[in-house]
Amino acid sequence: MNSLSDPRTEAIDAFLAVAGEGWDLARHQPLGQDASTRRYIRLFRADGKTALLMDAPRVESDPCPPGADAATRARMGWNAMTRLAASRVEAFALISDHLRSLGLKAPAVLRFDPDAGFALIEDFGDSREFARLIERGDAQETPLYVAAAERLAILHRAPVPSTLTRNGIVWPILDFDDVALSANADLYADWLPAEIGQGPLTGAAHARWEAERNALIQQAMAFPRAFTLRDYHAENLLWLPEGDVGLLDFQDAVLGWDAWDLAMLTQDARRNVSEEAAEAAISTFLELTGQSREPFDERLAVIGALNALRIAGVFSRLQHRDGKPRYGDFQPRQLQLLARNLAHPSLAGMAAFVRETTPFVFEGLR
Repeated sequence: MNSLSDPRTEAIDAFLAVAGEGWDLARHQPLGQDASTRRYIRLFRADGKTALLMDAPRVESDPCPPGADAATRARMGWNAMTRLAASRVEAFALISDHLRSLGLKAPAVLRFDPDAGFALIEDFGDSREFARLIERGDAQETPLYVAAAERLAILHRAPVPSTLTRNGIVWPILDFDDVALSANADLYADWLPAEIGQGPLTGAAHARWEAERNALIQQAMAFPRAFTLRDYHAENLLWLPEGDVGLLDFQDAVLGWDAWDLAMLTQDARRNVSEEAAEAAISTFLELTGQSREPFDERLAVIGALNALRIAGVFSRLQHRDGKPRYGDFQPRQLQLLARNLAHPSLAGMAAFVRETTPFVFEGLR
């Protein structure tokens, strides 16, 4: 039974008592907190079965209501601005249902309570992350990346629902729009100059940034849209014992772009993805979705650059505002990814701007 001494103890016990099937009698093993406000507890029943308790208290700013305008979203905060789900368990549960309906291996959600912020979910086990398997030499990189691309093709061939429902609970699949893209990309202008001891871009430099940012976003908004998981990378993908890909951390899914998920997969800030694995994944995806290479490469460069601007800004902020120097280890790789995307001819304007304002993107951090 629950032995944790924290303010959530009684609420956890009450949730598991309602869940039944002996989960209220299960032994608890805290697994720690992820990068959000969520934490996980593995539950062990006497019969050997396990499950995970997702504990996601509603402490973040609210997610974006459908139809909210830009001013309302700005007042509501970051989650509403950028279409994040605020760690809501109903988002995880309903998106899991959708993925599973397509034959994809998201963990089944056995029970959830949106108000309390709990979900009882299927346990996929430990130590099966793509990144860890490759590090240990327990799996070959390219076949894993091909398998991941195959699952993305299934997802992106399917129609995009506007809403998902379960037991009267509705979760909208919102458009990852110009407001969200702008807020994310602005992390570059606000924080990347800190890498060389400078402050945010101001004055004429910031005005030019806005012009180049908006031009890039205009390009992105003209591309075909797709159901987008957003955090599809080697630390959120599991290789399951039955030879399938387990999906994690998908509650922030939006109406976005196929190239966003492929960029997250093949342009990974946390590990070097080999050219062989990246090419095999992209080629597999294009073959299975019946798409041609040249327009996809443009989408990948534009969407990849917008994403890379965001991540580079986040890494700089984490170091220089939040006192987390370990993110400096990831930054050189991230800047290389940004420079690679900016090399595409369709990004000439943004590339020239970045070369003038933060030339170390192309030269490497010193």
